[in-house]
Amino acid sequence: MAQKPSILVTGAAGFIGYHLSSRLCREGYSVTGIDNLNDYYDVNLKQARLGQLKKLPDFTFHQLDLTDKKEIDELFGKNNFNYVVNLAAQAGVRYSLTNPYAYLESNLHGFLNILEACRHHKTEHLIYASSSSVYGANKKMPFSVHHNVDHPISLYAASKKSNELMAHTYSALYNLPTTGLRFFTVYGPYGRPDMALFIFTKAIIEGNPIEVYNHGKMKRDFTYIDDIVEGITRLVPKIPTANSSWNGIEPDAATSFAPYRLFNIGNNKPVELMRFIEAIEEKLGIKAVKKLMPLQTGDVPETFADVDDLMNEVGFKPATSIEEGIGKFIEWYKAYYKK
Repeated sequence: MAQKPSILVTGAAGFIGYHLSSRLCREGYSVTGIDNLNDYYDVNLKQARLGQLKKLPDFTFHQLDLTDKKEIDELFGKNNFNYVVNLAAQAGVRYSLTNPYAYLESNLHGFLNILEACRHHKTEHLIYASSSSVYGANKKMPFSVHHNVDHPISLYAASKKSNELMAHTYSALYNLPTTGLRFFTVYGPYGRPDMALFIFTKAIIEGNPIEVYNHGKMKRDFTYIDDIVEGITRLVPKIPTANSSWNGIEPDAATSFAPYRLFNIGNNKPVELMRFIEAIEEKLGIKAVKKLMPLQTGDVPETFADVDDLMNEVGFKPATSIEEGIGKFIEWYKAYYKK
């Protein structure tokens, strides 16, 4: 029997990491997951995700931290990973305003350890999570991977932009194929408790008011988790190559003379925050008590993903409606929390 391709997923007990690891096992990969199980949010939720993954025959878990270079090097030394998907990071724009050092440790120091390990162990393809937040002060819509993104407005965004620059350097210096994925507001079952859908659902069920920033005039390209996972899964075997027509006089930000690519994964359909809240109210059958607030520091008023490059590369673009996605989240939430 042919050996299964081996893949490392960092942040495997996280929201996206959990769903991706599960899908990759079903797709015939041998999946190794790592996570430090930090307490940025409820560790019980991470353990619950992990409990599901540990039932899968092709999944192996190690609790370790990306910033521990010795352990990362040992892990790579013992396993011959064909592919690496780096999802481990200190997440959240708002948390970066009060805990900036957490972002540099995990998102820069940790990512450097992954890059070094991939370089020395000849990994065939490194895919890593970037974020729609890198678009920062950009106003031209939809956001395209070919646009310049040099004006971040949160340290979280700056750390993700830094990941893209670091990846490019390793692609250029060491011919390491890297693909950066800019995720747009991901939601769905087993989602993060610090995200709007989780916060709103919990508050509405419990009869508490919800804080609605920018007086509800925000627009977000909400992207359902299964669509994110579909995009990543299709891209894993799509190893980037140098763009032969790339030139430094008019540099294309999304490709390179090196084996380096960037893609947006978003729904390509921005939804007003008020409409998003209405969809939650409809699925719950409860009206929300809204507390209108100004735009929060570090937040952008709108996100909108151009996904043409993704479509051209893998023949797929996200299309799950918020009605369907929110319905699935609320079903999960009620079952999980026995509401």
